[in-house]
Amino acid sequence: MNNLSNKCGALSVVALKKAPPPPPPPSPHRCHHHVSFWIGPSSLWPRLLLSLWLWIGGPPVQVSAASHQHFHPHSIKLVGDITLGGLFPIHSRGPHGLPCGELKKEKGVHRMEAMLYALDQINSDPELLPNITLGARILDTCSRDTYALEQSLTFVQAVIQKDTSDIRCSNGEPPIIRKPERVVGVIGASASSVSIMVANILRLFEIPQVSYASTAPELSDNNRYDFFSRVVPPDSYQAQAMLDIVKALGWNYVSTLASEGNYGESGVEAFMQISREAGGVCIAQSVKIPREPTAGEFDKIIRRLMETSNARGVIIFANEDDIKRVLLAAKRANLTGHFLFVGSDSWGAKSSPITELEDVAEGAVTILPKRVSIEGFDQYFVSRSLENNRRNIWFNEFWEDDFRCKLTRPGIKLDPDKKKCTGEERIGRDSSYEQEGKVQFVIDAVYAVAYALHNMHLDLCPGSSGVCSNMDPVEGRLLLDYIRAVKFNGSAGTSVLFNENGDAPGRYDIFQFQMTNHSLPGYHVIGQWTNNLKLNLDEMQWSGGDKSVPDSICSFPCRPGERKKMVKGVPCCWHCELCDGYQYQLDEFTCESCPLDMRPVPNRTACRPTPIIKLEWNSPFALVPASIAMLGILATSAVVITFIRFNDTPIVRASGRELSYVLLTGIFLIYLITFLMIAEPGAVACAFRRLLLGLGMAITYSAMLTKTNRIYRIFEQGKRSVTPPKFISPTSQLIITCILISVQVLGVFVWFAVVPPHTIIDYEELRPPNPDLARGILKCDMSDLSIICCLSYSIVLMVTCTVYAVKSRGVPETFNEAKPIGFTMYTTCIIWLAFVPIFFGTAQSSDKMFIQTATLTVSMSLSAFVSLGMLYLPKVYVIIFHPEQNVQKRKRSFKSVAEAARVSQKSNEKQNGETRIEPDRSQ
Repeated sequence: MNNLSNKCGALSVVALKKAPPPPPPPSPHRCHHHVSFWIGPSSLWPRLLLSLWLWIGGPPVQVSAASHQHFHPHSIKLVGDITLGGLFPIHSRGPHGLPCGELKKEKGVHRMEAMLYALDQINSDPELLPNITLGARILDTCSRDTYALEQSLTFVQAVIQKDTSDIRCSNGEPPIIRKPERVVGVIGASASSVSIMVANILRLFEIPQVSYASTAPELSDNNRYDFFSRVVPPDSYQAQAMLDIVKALGWNYVSTLASEGNYGESGVEAFMQISREAGGVCIAQSVKIPREPTAGEFDKIIRRLMETSNARGVIIFANEDDIKRVLLAAKRANLTGHFLFVGSDSWGAKSSPITELEDVAEGAVTILPKRVSIEGFDQYFVSRSLENNRRNIWFNEFWEDDFRCKLTRPGIKLDPDKKKCTGEERIGRDSSYEQEGKVQFVIDAVYAVAYALHNMHLDLCPGSSGVCSNMDPVEGRLLLDYIRAVKFNGSAGTSVLFNENGDAPGRYDIFQFQMTNHSLPGYHVIGQWTNNLKLNLDEMQWSGGDKSVPDSICSFPCRPGERKKMVKGVPCCWHCELCDGYQYQLDEFTCESCPLDMRPVPNRTACRPTPIIKLEWNSPFALVPASIAMLGILATSAVVITFIRFNDTPIVRASGRELSYVLLTGIFLIYLITFLMIAEPGAVACAFRRLLLGLGMAITYSAMLTKTNRIYRIFEQGKRSVTPPKFISPTSQLIITCILISVQVLGVFVWFAVVPPHTIIDYEELRPPNPDLARGILKCDMSDLSIICCLSYSIVLMVTCTVYAVKSRGVPETFNEAKPIGFTMYTTCIIWLAFVPIFFGTAQSSDKMFIQTATLTVSMSLSAFVSLGMLYLPKVYVIIFHPEQNVQKRKRSFKSVAEAARVSQKSNEKQNGETRIEPDRSQ
């Protein structure tokens, strides 16, 4: 077909048939309205076959110019030295009676703009096709193969020679007929069914075709589609990748679903053939979606798939419209989460098929040729506007759809329900934008033809600038050879090349649509396929965020407590293995470990609670510490009663009554903590454990530290002057002691605020290989580290007190308690140094908690006995058995104390000079 025009008026065209002589013109300056086409001698038989096909199958034979506009309403034409054709699904398939439907923004406009972008890049590249400009004729296929066939006739009209010798205007002059541009190669189409239909025509006229999205295995037949090439891998690779995914998921019983047409049927056939050859996978149902489905057709498809409901896996080769309607039918049938879809590249990572059906699509595994987002195209596309993109005749329609507004047109009233487009809107700023997945392949397809033309130009036109006579016209079969021979780094950085059938190598990314455990639901890469599968099962999740792979299996079930293990090389079969250890039968394929607080029942079909134990009072680990603590409490009580009874005696007063009672209180609390450590854990018991575990020791060693510090300061001050130091009165000493104690109390209450006291059950401590012996231990939420932290302040006080005791060892013993306190601290340090290896050395013992509790309480009781015995046993002994020594002695002034300190210092200096002088004890 050709769009003809002349000076006189419109012409009628008789397609490929010699018209009879026209009648005389009715008026002057009118032209005869018939044109005859004839086929040149080159490639005569293919052209005669096309003529016969059009004559038989392409009514009406006589087409007016107006009806021709109906068949070719829109196209983009870019003028150039060499013209490429383009086929893109700018619109979706229309309803009954209409060829075209709604605009397809991503799959249509994005891809078409990618071709324009590639042409701009090539034409501006001084190294590629220098002094040669590539033009284009781009057509809309409307996602329909028959409509695309009509459109593609535009590409072959320049090859068909027209006989216009008998056409004359009424004035006797021949008409001026516009010569159509010659298309040397076609980029497209998208759908395999469209590419197959178009390829049958283009091969007759030896016009090479490079597709950016058609993946039907049928197109690999180099005998039937010898002029067809593609930059995407065929579905035979895709089918192998999908079979590998099914096997990796442990499925052996699946259904297939295909859209009627070459793409869907060829893809499913390839999958079934490969699965038969490989074995191990059975096909439950193979369902075909009609090209023009009737009402309720998809509900019937869902019901048919449910006839084999245990075949939950569904291998789907369908266009995005059919995918959306399948998901919608599954949702209507209340089968959300039942079907586990494995989708081909027609699904890929598209959002349109699953919009508002995300819950049904959750867990779907899809496949897409490996791709990257082309940053240069993003910058190009978001900069498109109504002003700078007038060459795209569909851009106004895209603008209205993308920004949900309406452009004003002369004579057309604006819809009041839609806002008016201002033209100031910007893509990506005022509307969402994400690069369509096949943009990369469109660019690679255009560059493949450009590199082929470039290499052809180097060989046929050496040294010439522009298109030489050897390339005018471009010979299609020679250009095909150059296309098949190209190899270059594509827009994604990967190599672009073709095998002998015109196919690209197979490189796929594997996605899964996930909704939970992510800030935004969407497709997540879980693996890749390049001749073999790399799948990350840990990254997969299914309906509801479940991490375990759902079932899609056949064969007989195993007995309770056994799992199914696939037999290699035998499809749809397995043998059974008993779950052992702490495992139970989670499902037919999986032995799962019981939760930490449970153990398997005898038949291993479920888990039962693990028995809980605690430290009992009749245990040796409780009796020994409790007996020691009770003895200590009695001894402490005896000392306190003695001190109260003889409160005003000189010995009690001289020992510092206030601090003595504080210190004895701390010792009493140290003994008391033993019973709290043995008592049954509870919120109250745990709270008192935290409070008193370190408090008793903090009170004891705070009082001792205050005493030793006081003695040290008094005698250090006495060496320098007769003025007494500050804060040595009993009241001051109590205040200092309370301040030191408050640090421990404050730390405990901060601990209360951060982690409130509660009980835990430790199931890991007693978990032997035999689950029948497993036990959970009830205890407070106090780890080994928290216990050490709780005691760390007391240990600091203990060490500090020891340091002061060492420093005060030279003070005359008649004036202080430094030496008894020193001996107390030395012994206490030895006890706690022995405690550490015992406490941490039992970490691997089955009785770890019991041994550590006993060790801790006994060590604390022994340290309390040391303090009680060293500091108070001599005093009680004197008070009870030698009351004659419990008499008032002469009061010592600070001056006498200072004098004694100086004498002591001199004595020490002489001793250091190897002259020993006995200290003066006459004071």
